[in-house]
Amino acid sequence: MLNRIVLMGRLTANPELKSTTTGKSVTSFSIAVERNYNKSGEERKVDFFNVVCWNYTAEFVCRYFAKGNMIALEGKLQSRTYQANDGSTRYVTEIVADTVSFTGERVQKANSNTKESSSTTSEQPPLPSQPDFENMPIDDDLPF
Repeated sequence: MLNRIVLMGRLTANPELKSTTTGKSVTSFSIAVERNYNKSGEERKVDFFNVVCWNYTAEFVCRYFAKGNMIALEGKLQSRTYQANDGSTRYVTEIVADTVSFTGERVQKANSNTKESSSTTSEQPPLPSQPDFENMPIDDDLPF
C-alpha cells in the first residue's frame, strides 16, 4: 500500500507547541495551497489542509516557521473519528507530516522580540571575482 502526500503552501497561523501526557511534542496547523490552474477572469483557488507534526518535527516547525511562511512537507494522509462534547461523532482527515523543509524563500527577522516575518527577494549571492579554474592553451595534438 502507498500513502504519501507532498505539499507546499503557507501557514495560516503561528504553530503552537504542545505536549501529550507522556511528554511527546505535538503541533497542529493548517496550510493554504494554491491550485495550479484557474479559469480566465477568476482568482486562483486555494485549498486548506490540516497538518499534524510529532516530536522533533513539531519542535522544528514551531521554532522556525510562523504565519505566512512558505513550508514544504511530506507525510501521510490519515483519518480519525472522535466523540464531540454534544455526543456527535466527528470525522477528521489530516496530514501527519514526517518531513518538513524550508522552500528557499528568504526569511528576515523584523527584530529580536517578534516572530520571523517572510519577504521574498530576487537577490543572488555575489559571484566570486576569481574563478576556480584557469584557461588552458588549446593544443591540437590530443592523445585521443
